[in-house]
Amino acid sequence: MSYRNQTADWSRLMFDASRLWAEAGAVMTLRYWRVMAGGAAAAHELERMVTEKVEAGAELTRALAGGSVRSPEAATRKALSVYGRHVRGNRCRLR
Repeated sequence: MSYRNQTADWSRLMFDASRLWAEAGAVMTLRYWRVMAGGAAAAHELERMVTEKVEAGAELTRALAGGSVRSPEAATRKALSVYGRHVRGNRCRLR
């Protein structure tokens, strides 16, 4: 792979990471509103939030420990995939 392609790949990863960062901020805001409303929905959301973070971390750990990820780029892509799926799901659910 040429240097130019490697740079393009990392540029794409940075773009994808920035997009995930923005989406995560939107999810945090939506969750904040739900928690501030109080009640049973708030308690459920807090419990769900912690559970999802543990599950996403475990999923990424299994993927990285499984040996199929062989480069820093692949590890970054896998992390974006795992966490992105959770963030997008929450964004749709919380709207």
